[in-house]
Amino acid sequence: MRVIGLMSGTSYDAIDAAAADLELVGDSLVLKPLGMVSETYDGEVRELLAAALPPGTTTLGEVCRLDTRIGQAFAAAAVRADRELCAGRAELVASHGQTVYHWVSGEAVHGTLQLGQPAWIAEATGLPVVADFRPRDIAAGGQGAPLVSLVDLLWLRGRPGRPVALNLGGIANLTAPDGTAFDTGPGCALIDAAARGFSGGSLAYDADGALAARGRVHGPLLDRLLEEPYYALPAPKTTGKELFHLGHLRDALAGFGTLPAEDVVATLTMLTARTVADAVRSVAATEVIGSGGGMRNPVLMGMLGSLLPAVAVRASDELGLPSDAKEAYAFAVLGFLTLHGLPGTEPASTGARRPSVLGSVTPGRDGLRLPPPGRRPRRLLVD
Repeated sequence: MRVIGLMSGTSYDAIDAAAADLELVGDSLVLKPLGMVSETYDGEVRELLAAALPPGTTTLGEVCRLDTRIGQAFAAAAVRADRELCAGRAELVASHGQTVYHWVSGEAVHGTLQLGQPAWIAEATGLPVVADFRPRDIAAGGQGAPLVSLVDLLWLRGRPGRPVALNLGGIANLTAPDGTAFDTGPGCALIDAAARGFSGGSLAYDADGALAARGRVHGPLLDRLLEEPYYALPAPKTTGKELFHLGHLRDALAGFGTLPAEDVVATLTMLTARTVADAVRSVAATEVIGSGGGMRNPVLMGMLGSLLPAVAVRASDELGLPSDAKEAYAFAVLGFLTLHGLPGTEPASTGARRPSVLGSVTPGRDGLRLPPPGRRPRRLLVD
C-alpha cells in the first residue's frame, strides 16, 4: 500500500509529507521510503498559530479558522506528495495534524487537540485519511505520546546493545528497547523562543547554532532551569509548549539582570543537551539513533556528544530513515496499521491500559473499502 504521512511538529516550521510503500510480510512490516516534500505555512497561518499557542489566548472563531486553514495546507502538501513522489498512485493519507494543546495535569494527560480538518485532505486528494491519532490512547489511560514509540520499537528490534531512538523536535522524546518512552523536555522549543524573542521575530530559530556558538553557558541560569519539576517525573510522561514557552524562560531569567542573548541561547542549548543526556543515561543506552531538526544544530550535537562520550550518537539516515522525515514516515506506518485494524500503541510506552487502534478515518472520494485485517508485525524493515 502506498501511504503519505503528514507531520507538523511543535516548532510548526513546515508540513512534512513523506511517502512510503508499506507491506505486511510474515511477521514484518516492510517500508520502502519514496521521499519527502515540505511545505511551509503561509504568513497568515503562522501568525494565527503563534498567537493561539500557549501561553497565548484565542477564540473559538480563531480555532475554527486555524482548523480550516491548517487542513487546507495539509491537503496541498498531500496533493504535492502524491504527484511528485507517488506518480498519482497513493492509496492512503495519514495526517498527524498540528498540535495546539496537550492537556497535562501533574502526571496525567486529560486531553489533546490537533487541528487540520481531514475532510480538506480527503476532498483534495480523493483518498481516505486517517487522522486524530492521539485521543484514543489518552482515553485508554495513556499519555497520547510519544506515538512514534511503537514504530521505534519495531524498527530497532534486534539491533545489538541497547539502542534508543531520539527525536529532537520542539519537544524531545526518547524510546528505549524495553518500551520505556517519554518526552525528555524541550528539544528546540526554548531555543527557538529565545531566538525569536531576542531578534524581535526576525529569527525563527538559531540557525546552525550560530547564537549559541558565540555565547557562554551561564551556570546559575542553567541550574535554575534544571529545577523544573517535570524533569524528575517518572516515565511515561509528556509535555509541550504549555510548559516550555517564552514565559517559562522569562520566569527563569528573573533576577539575573540583562544577560547577553548569545549566553542565554548557549545556556538553553546546554539545557536541552543535559536533559537529553540524563534521559539517555537513565535507560542505560549504548547507542542513540537521532532524528528531527535539532540534529542540524552542530552546537547542540557537540554538547550532547561531550555529555555522552561512551555512547554512539548517529542520525537515523544511517539506518535508512531520513532524519527530517522520520516522524512523517512513522505516521504513515500508524495510518497503515489503523486501516488494517492493528494497534498503533505500546502500553509500556504511553502508560495506557491496553494497545489501541488509533485515529478516525475520513472516507475518500470513492467511499471506504478496508483491507483484510492484518497480522500484528513484530518488526519494521526499511527496504
